[in-house]
Amino acid sequence: MRHKTKKTDDRIIGWHPVIEALHEGLDLARVLIQRDSKDDRTRRLLSMLRARRIPVQRVPKDRLDRITKKNHQGIVAFASPITFTPIEELVQQGFESGERLFLVVLDGVTDVGNLGAIARSAECFGATGLVLQDHHAAPVNEDAVKTSSGALLRLPVARVPDIPKALHYLGQCGLERIGLSEKGKRPLVECTPSDAACLVLGDEEHGISTQSWAMCDVHARIDMRGKTGSLNVSVAGGIGLHHLLG
Repeated sequence: MRHKTKKTDDRIIGWHPVIEALHEGLDLARVLIQRDSKDDRTRRLLSMLRARRIPVQRVPKDRLDRITKKNHQGIVAFASPITFTPIEELVQQGFESGERLFLVVLDGVTDVGNLGAIARSAECFGATGLVLQDHHAAPVNEDAVKTSSGALLRLPVARVPDIPKALHYLGQCGLERIGLSEKGKRPLVECTPSDAACLVLGDEEHGISTQSWAMCDVHARIDMRGKTGSLNVSVAGGIGLHHLLG
């Protein structure tokens, strides 16, 4: 399963070009819309973007002015460097492959560097896909692809509006959900994943959300000897992937 690559992080400026890009089915990394734009056209576009799980930010006009000197008309979009895969298709393809299905689910990771590093480890150790939230999360952009050493161009990625609901769906599909956090009760070294599983990693500051943690079947931790309270999420993810897939 490979992505069709595109030019990375291309800016699409103005209403007509953005609407045209959507009609052509172009994957968008995110769309910035002027904060005070509240007409019917804006409401229709917001509805369309939500339906397609495309991240939207309402921003002041001066931010758009800093992005481009062109007449932006209150909207700037960024083309995604990858083509996203629906989570249902990602799971189906994994089962149909006849090999171990193992996904990495990121619950609110916001740093682009961490996203890229986790994707790199996931692809290196043989994960079959990555699941991201479509808002309040690091964007899949040129910097993320670069940090991942191109792994994001090779690893199927699903973008979902709600991580707890996505975890509920994965559980219904028969995946064992392994949450990794310093508050986990079970040492990671004692965990052996099933043939269909996912590793859940939380955001840099608060970790896995309460709702997502409740959805996990296994609550694992990495035992440490030093005095530092926790590991960077990308480092923890790499350790988790090495143990579970290595």
